[in-house]
Amino acid sequence: MVAMSSQITDGTSMSASTLSPTLPDEQLRLIDAYWRAANYLSVGQIYLLDNPLLREALSAEHVKPRLLGHWGTTPGLNLVYAHLNRIIRERDADVIYITGPGHGGPGLVANAYLEGTYTEVYSAIGEDVDGLRKLFRQFSFPGGIPSHVAAETPGSIHEGGELGYALVHAYGAAFDNPDLVVACVVGDGEAETGPLAASWHSNKFLDPVTDGAVLPILHLNSYKIANPTVLSRIPQEELESLFYGYGYRPITVAGDDPDNVHQQLATALDECFDQIAAIQRAARLDDEAGRPLWPMIILRTPKGWTGPEKVDGKKVEGTWRSHQVPLSETHTNPEHMAQLEEWLRSYRPEELFDENGALIPELKELAPKGTRRMSDNPHANGGLLLRDLDLPDFRDYAVPVEKPGSDNAEATRVLGTFLRDVIVRNADRFRLMGPDETASNRLSAVFEASDKAWMAEVSPEDENLAPAGRVMEVLSEHLCQGWLEGYLLTGRHGLFNCYEAFVHIVDSMLNQHAKWLSSSAHLSWRRPIASLNYLLTSHVWRQDHNGASHQDPGFIDHVANKRPEVVRVYLPPDANTLLSVADHCLRSRQYVNVIVAGKQPALTYLSMDEAVAHCTRGLGIWEWASTTTGEPDVVLACAGDIPTLETVAAADILRRRLPELKVRVVNVVDIMRLQPESEHPHGLSDREFDSIFTKDKPVIFAYHGYPWLIHRLAYRHANHDQLHVRGFKERGTTTTPFDMVMLNDLDRFHLVMDVIDRVEGLGSSAAGLRQEMADARIAARAYTREHGEDDPAISGWTWDAGYQPGGTQSMAQDTADNE
Repeated sequence: MVAMSSQITDGTSMSASTLSPTLPDEQLRLIDAYWRAANYLSVGQIYLLDNPLLREALSAEHVKPRLLGHWGTTPGLNLVYAHLNRIIRERDADVIYITGPGHGGPGLVANAYLEGTYTEVYSAIGEDVDGLRKLFRQFSFPGGIPSHVAAETPGSIHEGGELGYALVHAYGAAFDNPDLVVACVVGDGEAETGPLAASWHSNKFLDPVTDGAVLPILHLNSYKIANPTVLSRIPQEELESLFYGYGYRPITVAGDDPDNVHQQLATALDECFDQIAAIQRAARLDDEAGRPLWPMIILRTPKGWTGPEKVDGKKVEGTWRSHQVPLSETHTNPEHMAQLEEWLRSYRPEELFDENGALIPELKELAPKGTRRMSDNPHANGGLLLRDLDLPDFRDYAVPVEKPGSDNAEATRVLGTFLRDVIVRNADRFRLMGPDETASNRLSAVFEASDKAWMAEVSPEDENLAPAGRVMEVLSEHLCQGWLEGYLLTGRHGLFNCYEAFVHIVDSMLNQHAKWLSSSAHLSWRRPIASLNYLLTSHVWRQDHNGASHQDPGFIDHVANKRPEVVRVYLPPDANTLLSVADHCLRSRQYVNVIVAGKQPALTYLSMDEAVAHCTRGLGIWEWASTTTGEPDVVLACAGDIPTLETVAAADILRRRLPELKVRVVNVVDIMRLQPESEHPHGLSDREFDSIFTKDKPVIFAYHGYPWLIHRLAYRHANHDQLHVRGFKERGTTTTPFDMVMLNDLDRFHLVMDVIDRVEGLGSSAAGLRQEMADARIAARAYTREHGEDDPAISGWTWDAGYQPGGTQSMAQDTADNE
C-alpha cells in the first residue's frame, strides 16, 4: 500500500536543517537553560553526596565513594524531553516518554524532579537544597534507586535494564489509545538487538482510526559500551532508505552546536506532530484508507554531549569513553576532581536554581501542568485508568460431565468460545496476542467476534484481516509479549497464547516484567495493573508430528524462580477447570499467570460446580478415582492433563487388580500450593499438606514438566523422601501420544509398577501384576511400530470401560475375575 497522499509532503525523508527555524531567541534560551538544568541534575546524581549547588568548592567528602551510572546517552534524552515539553504545552498533547537507553535513568529522574512530580510522589525529596541533596544521594546508592529507568521513576512504563523492548512497548501502549502519542527514544546500541529490529514492523498493526501514534526517535550517538554502532556507520541515504522500507518517513536532526540542534529538533517535532495529526484526521474524518507513512526522527548528537571533552589526554565526548562515568578517579586523582567541578559549574547552576534550591520560576513554567506532565501522565501509571473486564459467566460455556472420565472435549476450543465473548464485551480494552497460532491452538471461535489486526496489503485468499482487529498475530514471540506488556502497563487487559516450547523465547522479557511488578507493588503511588496471562498449549506431551523441537515444558520452572508474590502457575486437567482458571486469571491484578492446557480431545472429569470448587482449592482428592476415603496405602498425585489421564488410568488398573490396596488420587491445579505457606501466598500449611499427602505413605506424582520442580516446591514438607515424581526427562521425538509418555516413564503401566515397588509388602505379592505391566509397555510400543498409532484400548480408554489390553490376555482375564 502507498502512503495517503494528504499525509506527506514531497519526498520520503528530510533534514530538519533545511526547514525554517521554529524557536524565537528567548524561547531557545529558556529551553537550553532547562536542558542545562536536567543535565546538571543528571551529573549530580552520578557523582554527588553533598554540596548539591556547589555553594562551596568541591571536595572528596562531597563525592560518592562508588561512582555508578551512565552518562553517555543522558544528555540526548534530556534534550528530547525538554523539547517534548514545549510540544505538549503548545498543542495540549497527550504524550508519554519511553526511553530504550534505560541507563539514561538519571535524566528521567531529573526531569520528573524538574516538573515537580518527583516531590509529589516522594515528599521527602523537596524542591530545595536538602531535597537536591537527597535526590543526588539516593541514585545508585544502597537503599536508594536503580541506575536505570525503573518502576520507581514516575512517568516510566519501561524497565530499561535490558535492551530491545522499548519500541514494542511503545506500540503496545498506543493500541486503543486514540489520543495518545508515545515518544520512544531508541538507542543505536539497542537498535542492534533482534527484538528491536522486528519492532519497526509494529506500524503494520497500528490503526490510525482507533489507536494512538508512536513517534520513534532513533538516537545515533555513534557508540555503545566499547564499540561503534552499526546504524551510525552506514551512509545516511542507506539509513533513510532502511526506515522508508520499514514504513516511516525519517526526519534527520544532526549536529553538535546546541543552538542549531535546538532549532532543528523543534522544527522536526512540529513537523512530526503535524504529520501525525494529518494522518489521524484523514483516517478518522475523511475515511481515507491505506497504511500511513508515519514520521520518525533520526537524531545524531555526540555521546556524552556537554561532558568532559578529554580525560587523561584521551577524547571522551563523542566516544565510547563517555558511556558510563567519564571521570572515575575523583577520590584519588586531583585532576579528575578539578575536571568534575569544572564540568558541573559549566551548567551554571546559580542561574538555574534560586537561593533555596528551587528551579527558577521562568524555567518552572516550561513544564506542562498536572497530568500533561510526562512524569505524571496517567497512561504511565496504568492502574489509574484500569477498568474491570466485563466478563461473561464462564459457567455458561461448561461442557456437560455426567460421569468423570467418560466423555471428551477440546479444552482450548471450549475456552475459545469464552474468549470470543470477552472480546465482544471489551472491544476497547482486551486483546489476544499470539505468534500465528490462534487457530492452531483451537481458539478459532474468537474470529466470530473479531478479525486479526492488519494494516498491510490484503489478498483475496486472506482471512480474518482488518485494521481494527482485536486479535494480534505476528510470528515473533517478542512482539506479542512486548505489545501485551505495553498494553497492560497503560491500563488494559489481554492474554498471550503460545506453543509451550517456544514461549522460552521471551524468558528474559518475563524476567523484566516480573521485576517491574515486584518493584511497583511496593510503591503506594503505583496502582495495580492487570495480570500478564499466558496460555501455553501445543504442549510437550502432544507433539505427534513436530517432535523433539517442540518438546520443552521448562517455562514453568523459569516462572517458578520469580518472586512468589508475583507468579502463579495453573495446570487445569480438563475443559471446565480451564474455564474456571481463565476467568480467575483475567480478573486478577499484578500477577504473572501461566496456564498450561492441551488442545487435543481429552477426557473430562469434573462438572462445572466441581471444577470451580476444585480450582478454588487449587488441589484436591478425587474420591471417585480413589479406593478409600480413609488413610491410604499410597497417594497417586498428578498435575497436568496428560499426567492426570495416566494417573487415573493407573488408579483404574489398581482398583481392578489390587482391590484391597487403599489408593488416594490427588489432582493439583495450582502447583504453587505444594510450597509451604511461608514460601508462597498459595502454599499449604504443614497440617494441610500432611492431611492430603500423608506423613509416611508413598506419593507417586505424575507431573507435566521436569520432575525436579515438584521436589523443589515440596521439599520443606514432611514425607519428602517418600515423594517420587515422574515427568518429562528429555526423552521424545515424533511419535504417538502414548509412546511419548512411555519414553519418559510417565505412562499408566509404569505408575502401577512404581506403586508396586514402593508400597511396603506389595513387592512379592504383586510380582505377577508388575510383570504384566512391563509386558503391556512392550506390547504398546510394538503396536505403534506396526500400526503407526496407539492401541485403541489405550487411546480410547475411559474410566467406565477400564483397560482391556489387546496383547495381554492374562490381565484381561484377571480383570474379569476381580469384577
